[in-house]
Amino acid sequence: MGRPLIYEILEKPATSCIIGICSAIWFYIQKKNIGYSHVGLSYETAIEGHYWRIITSAFSHISILHLVFNMSALWSLGVVEKLGPLGLGVEYYLHYTLVLVVLSGLLVMGMYHILIQRFRIEYFRRVTAVGYSCVVFGWMTILSVKQPSSKLDLFGFLSLPISFAPFESLIFTSIIVPQASFLGHLSGIIVGYAVAWGLIHGMNNFWAVSMLGWIVLVFIFSLKRSGAYDFSFLEIESVTDPSLPAVRFLASGNGRTLQMNALPVVGVEIV
Repeated sequence: MGRPLIYEILEKPATSCIIGICSAIWFYIQKKNIGYSHVGLSYETAIEGHYWRIITSAFSHISILHLVFNMSALWSLGVVEKLGPLGLGVEYYLHYTLVLVVLSGLLVMGMYHILIQRFRIEYFRRVTAVGYSCVVFGWMTILSVKQPSSKLDLFGFLSLPISFAPFESLIFTSIIVPQASFLGHLSGIIVGYAVAWGLIHGMNNFWAVSMLGWIVLVFIFSLKRSGAYDFSFLEIESVTDPSLPAVRFLASGNGRTLQMNALPVVGVEIV
């Protein structure tokens, strides 16, 4: 008999929490009959200021097969949390999961921008990405560099050498699942190599908390500004120059407000 599941969960606390969060979100999406267009990320929604979709798209899954495939791969990749002696471990896993979520989303939007503006391929204007695949491919890539002797186990019976898993999985999913986002998966691989090769490094608890704080702020402000959710305590007013918003936090009871006006922004060109 194998080890009881509870021991595996305790050895992979961050992975277990993420799987629980993604599963709970999937259940909520099914219960509320929410479509991918409401939570997914596309070029059009990005340029409209729906920056919150970078987060919601990563943690949302519409079909049960999509969820099971991603979470099965993520569970296997949770071995990263056990590799503290190799410079990995739980903190490393949490720090660079934040990096993978944000940078892979930004990178795929950058790819769409080039394809639309440079090559006039309008198809990518409305392509909507949803799912945790970018992060899964990122961790697959990091582990293939840091621990090339590892195996990637899928569904408990399929095992792939981790050193080839990123590109094997990229080709496999593109063939088996035609609607899978090739560019989304590729962006995860690119960011994964950047992390594994040390091009993106230096994350610690301070930078991780700071980054998380900025993510929360951008998430809330973009939700409010896009009209997707109304935060009663937050008001964003338009001014003469729409690029310089005035923000007011409304106090309860006496009606007094704390108003913060943005400073003028100076454009800078870096050659």
